[in-house]
Amino acid sequence: MAIFAIGQHPWVFVGGLLGNLMSFLVYLAPIPTFARIIRKKNTEGFHSVPYVIALFSAMLWMYYALVKTSASFLLIVNGFGCFIEIVYITIFFIYAPRQARLFTIRLILLVIVGGFCLILLVCNFIIKKPNRAKAVGWVCLLFAVSVFAAPLSIMRKVIKTKSVEFMPLPLSICLTLSAVGWFLYGILQLDYYIALPNTLGFAFGMIQIILWVLYRKTTPTTKKQQKQPEQVIDIVSLNPSLNPNPNPTPEVYPVAAVPANCVGNDGNARNGTGTGHAVAVAV
Repeated sequence: MAIFAIGQHPWVFVGGLLGNLMSFLVYLAPIPTFARIIRKKNTEGFHSVPYVIALFSAMLWMYYALVKTSASFLLIVNGFGCFIEIVYITIFFIYAPRQARLFTIRLILLVIVGGFCLILLVCNFIIKKPNRAKAVGWVCLLFAVSVFAAPLSIMRKVIKTKSVEFMPLPLSICLTLSAVGWFLYGILQLDYYIALPNTLGFAFGMIQIILWVLYRKTTPTTKKQQKQPEQVIDIVSLNPSLNPNPNPTPEVYPVAAVPANCVGNDGNARNGTGTGHAVAVAV
């Protein structure tokens, strides 16, 4: 039995491989940011929200891959996503001030322990096995779509300011290619829970690239800011109760596919979903 089930079409393998590669790159992009946190022994006002949301997304897609079976690509990339996000959250927790630590603990209890465990209980003990994959797939799809809406705030800012300084081109390309790979992987397997949210991810990615081309020459050449606003920060701004810091230092981080969201303070891309990712959360 092959490790990677390519189905009846070899492009399934190509799509899954492309989605995995892009998602891995996005997951690894915050390393310079956390290296600076370790070096300075200070989180400098960064939020834990993006990393907890990315962990939740990766856990959801891992669960979907396990329920569905024969989804090795999903399992591998989101397994890695869970590991790396736990590392990021651990580093953040070590160097964050007490208030941010308490907020992170509450967020983990709410999202990971409460939310994910509730999904597990409902799907395993209430929903019958033949319908379980569909139920988990719908949860993943809805979450991925909500995460993919995060770039809207950045695109609005680009149009308003006629500046792309907060929307690096590598990030947009990374998310677009990730969406293409996961869309191809999903559509050829008739897995619409993966394919559908990545149509949105691809559309947003292309719009970002077009905006970058249109406004790159009008971007002011002022001195580089220390930090850039993160796309996923809308999760905080939409609900002030989630914000432990009334005057946060902005940080770039698109969540997916899933992915799901991608960008550190140095402009490096950050993922995924792979699919969804946005969180690109990596699906």
